[in-house]
Amino acid sequence: MTPICCRALLMGVVCLTGWAAATMALAQQQSHFGGIYSCTDAKGRRHTSDRPIAECQDREHRLLNADGSVRKVLPPAMSPSSQAERDAREQKAAQALVARQDAARRDRNLMLRYPNEAVHQAARLKALEVVNASIAVSEDLLGVLIEERKALNQAAADPAKHPPTGRLRYQITTNQLAIVAQKDVVKDQQAELKRIESGYDTELALLKRLWAGAAPGSVGDASPSVNKALAQ
Repeated sequence: MTPICCRALLMGVVCLTGWAAATMALAQQQSHFGGIYSCTDAKGRRHTSDRPIAECQDREHRLLNADGSVRKVLPPAMSPSSQAERDAREQKAAQALVARQDAARRDRNLMLRYPNEAVHQAARLKALEVVNASIAVSEDLLGVLIEERKALNQAAADPAKHPPTGRLRYQITTNQLAIVAQKDVVKDQQAELKRIESGYDTELALLKRLWAGAAPGSVGDASPSVNKALAQ
């Protein structure tokens, strides 16, 4: 090989080596390049910076590469009120998800407890039987108090045989208070009876849809009495 050819070949190698080094340097520069932020503010002025621009918090930013091409478009930063609204929406969605999960679990428990209407009706009758027995006892006691009141009234109506002493007046007052209290007891027990009936009616309406094939958790919320019954 002639000296001229050797020099040409050597120069080519040197050029090739220089191009490779320049390419690697450019690649390293681009890999460390964080990008240029560009935006147009509310007054129409254009801004560029190596970090997000305060004047454009409510506007989108364009993140540019070193050659000026758009790497990506960044949405506006949220204001505190917008952030609060988004957090509220996310919290509401999370609560709705928990509610659906609770409803599905409630429905599955109901179907396990009451596989058919006969089982549900038997449970209803048993629950009502207990309350009806309590009402019967309370009404019997109320009847005793009323009869006692009649006797006291008769005694008070015949002062010749029963002088209106302090003891008689005390007995009449005590009897009056006892009658009022016992009537309240009966009233509360009757309200409990209605509450139990309403709870079982709600359960039955829900169960009929589940027995018909509705997915657990898809048929709406149960009444508080239903949830309380399931928790026991």
